This record gives sequence, C-alpha cells and structure tokens, in this order.
Amino acid sequence: MATGRFVIVGASLAGASAAAALRDGGFEGDLTLIGEEARLPYSRPALSKGYLRGQERFEDQLVNPADYYGKQRITVRLGARASRVDPARRVVELGGGETVPYDRLLVATGGRNRTLHTPGADLSGVFQLRTAEVTASLRQMGVAVSAIEGHPVPLARVLGPEVGAVLAAIHRDQGVELVLGDSVAAFEGQGRVERVRTAKGRVLDCDLVVAGIGIEPNQELLAAAGALVDNGVLVDPQCRTSLPDVYAAGDVANHLHPLFGRLRVEHWNNGLQHGRAAARAMLGGGEPYDYVHSFWSDQYEHLIEYVGFAATWDRLVFRGKPESRKFLGFYLKDGVLRAAVGLDRGGDPEDPKSESELKTVAGLIRSRARVDPARLVDETVELSRLAPAPA
Repeated sequence: MATGRFVIVGASLAGASAAAALRDGGFEGDLTLIGEEARLPYSRPALSKGYLRGQERFEDQLVNPADYYGKQRITVRLGARASRVDPARRVVELGGGETVPYDRLLVATGGRNRTLHTPGADLSGVFQLRTAEVTASLRQMGVAVSAIEGHPVPLARVLGPEVGAVLAAIHRDQGVELVLGDSVAAFEGQGRVERVRTAKGRVLDCDLVVAGIGIEPNQELLAAAGALVDNGVLVDPQCRTSLPDVYAAGDVANHLHPLFGRLRVEHWNNGLQHGRAAARAMLGGGEPYDYVHSFWSDQYEHLIEYVGFAATWDRLVFRGKPESRKFLGFYLKDGVLRAAVGLDRGGDPEDPKSESELKTVAGLIRSRARVDPARLVDETVELSRLAPAPA
C-alpha cells in the first residue's frame, strides 16, 4: 500500500524509525506521528552517558533533525495522548476527544520505569532511570558511587558470572563500592534522601540515589482495544498484532523471532530495526523480522558488544582470557551457538563498511551453527573458517 492514512502512536525511536522507513519505502499517503511527550523523538540510551555528563546537547540526541518531519510531510502531534484505539471504526482517539482515522496503525509506545515501592522512594534526591549504566558516567564526573546489586556480580543474568566478575573488577578499579547480593530496604532522610538501608543491614550515606530497575511495556492502549498481550503486545514475525491492520514495534512489542522464539527486547538497536521492519510490513512486505539482536555498552574506556540472544546456556567458552579484559565469550545451548559477547574485542557486528569477528559470529548464530567449542577457543582458527552447519 503506497497511499492511504498511516498513523504511528509513540514518538519513540521505533516510531521515528518507522516513519522515516515508510517515506524511504515509497509511501506517499498521509503519515501522522503522535507522541505524548512534548519533545521530538530522541535516543534515550544516550541520555545516560554523554548528555548526563554535560558533554552533549539534547538536540544531539534527536532521532531525526527537527526540520526532518516537515520536509518529509510527516504530521507530528506532540503532547497528544492517545487514549483509545477503536479497531472497528479504525480511529485513534486522543485525550481531548479528537479522533485520528487510520488505514494502518503502528503502536510504538515503548515502556515506562517500573514503579519503585521501597519506603522513602518519594524523597527528594531519588531519581529513576531505565538502567543503572550511569554508574560509570558518575565516576567519570568524580562522584563517589556505591552500587547495590542483587546478584553476586553485575549483569550476571545477561552475561553470566564469569563476565560479570570482570566487570565488577573494572568498576572497583575505578573506585566504585559494589554492594553485591543485597537489595534496598529503605531510603531515609528528612525531606531529602540522606542514606540507604539495605536488606542485609548496611547503611550507606548519600546525597542522591539513581534507581535503575527496568521498565514495563506500555501495552494498555492496545490491550484495551482487544489485542493479545503477554509481557508486551504480542506480534507475529511481520510485526502484526491480533487486531486487523494494527502493528507494534520496539519496547512495547513481544515479537515472535524465527531464531530465538518469543521475546521482548528493550535495546536501542531493536527499537531502530523493529521500527524499520514494521514499516516494511505496513507497506505489504512479507519477510519476517529475523534481526540477530545486538547491543553495546561503553563503561569507562571499555566497550562491551553483544550479539544474539541467550536467556540460558549450558556452556560458555572464551577466546582470550577474561582476566586480560580483552576477549570474546561464546554462549552455547545444546551445542548450538546462541550468543557472543566481546569486551574490547570483536568489533561492531552491524558496521556495514567493515568485517569483524562479531559480524562473523552473527552469521554463525543466524545459521544455528553447531561449532566445536575447542575451535571457538583456538586463536589459530579464524572464525571465518568455521563453516556454518545448521542444527
């Protein structure tokens, strides 16, 4: 469909990426982007790094330049809350009672910070971000930091205890006090937070608190319209919800992936790629969203790159020694390579201009390759020589 009325609810990375991809894909009809915030779509992960350190302007975080939308004939409605989707009438109702008709609708409403119910969470000086990656940024600004983590090491659930131990050592070397295997019992202070009391009885004096306990998908709009939801809006490999001509993408979407099964991914890369995939589907494309997920994190002078998806694994092997802080780690399940992580090694798996170890690994993951762990570890064996062998 190259004409008609397409509406995108959610001025998020996924929503903005979809709008751009629709115009790039030849859509000539009316295109409206509705956002509840008063700001143009911006890249939220960057706000926990350079922007918060005062090194970058907010304008540098915009997904597209401010004048982009007018040039592309995209009607942008900011500060407008979508209160209801009526799939029978094919309209989106806004908070003031106005209705916006659609032929095809994309919902990219993202997620919101999980509510912090800890006693004292309403004290002044308690701030909430989506993740606690800000620890490194605060240390780089000279702020003394204590980090409380429920697991024995940071990022244990995603990267495992071996890699988490390396990251813990990096943070300690930078002067971070790690309080591991513990949790916050209460925030205390007179009007403003002055200390944190942990479940194990530690008392940590502080001037401010940054809580990063994750997000919840903003699925209520489509759930009320009758769409199937379960930890996000359920979509098929073509980004379609259970409602006719209604699509979802980004943090709000629980998508069915041909490699990894059903999952909801909150990384920046997925917001960008899923929005583009939804645009292709809205234009009639039938290819599945089979992006091999990846994410990155820069902490101090170190860069972490991850490709694939492994909720669980039964073997983790390394090319390079973890204690060297320059290595690749390979996550295998039932003999199949599911994911890999690189610390200061591996390159960008999505750089179109150059080859890299992690780009090669992404190909192995896509092919469901069974790779001999001994060859993964062996530095004399080039990863490009590990011919994919489908499981």
